[in-house]
Amino acid sequence: MKPGPLPFRADAPIVPELSAGAVVVHEASGEFLLIHLADEDRWCLPKGHVDPGESLAQAARREIVEETGIDSVDLREEIGEIAYRFYRQRDGSNVLKTAVYFLAYTSTRSVRLEPIFDRHAWLAPEEAVKTVSYQTDRTVVARARDRVRSSRSPSGPSGRAHP
Repeated sequence: MKPGPLPFRADAPIVPELSAGAVVVHEASGEFLLIHLADEDRWCLPKGHVDPGESLAQAARREIVEETGIDSVDLREEIGEIAYRFYRQRDGSNVLKTAVYFLAYTSTRSVRLEPIFDRHAWLAPEEAVKTVSYQTDRTVVARARDRVRSSRSPSGPSGRAHP
């Protein structure tokens, strides 16, 4: 297993980055999709950079398609925003990353991974919380678990994201 991100360095310049992603839920089973990043040996959620002129919802949909091959998703409400920082050795900068996550539903279980990922898993929500590698992701997955649980109750909310 590779070591985690390098510590933030007080003497390096700061670069802000914005990402968007989703907790993808299989409609019939209620399972969550996790993908495994091969070179870092970690389980994560589909997520990536927001391109110039792109909304958060558009970026989240695009990243789901790029990373998982799933092009039929119902992107719903935003479920969380996380921020973290790390030192990026390749360009000598500190990255201050903000990632916004949505809840997304799909009827397919068919996944076609981007080459940087070596496997995927559809897991029960509680198992997904335990499996994701970073605490920030665990927080997002736990929030998704709670939203899915409440939305399956007769009086649960059902928000929709707009492009």
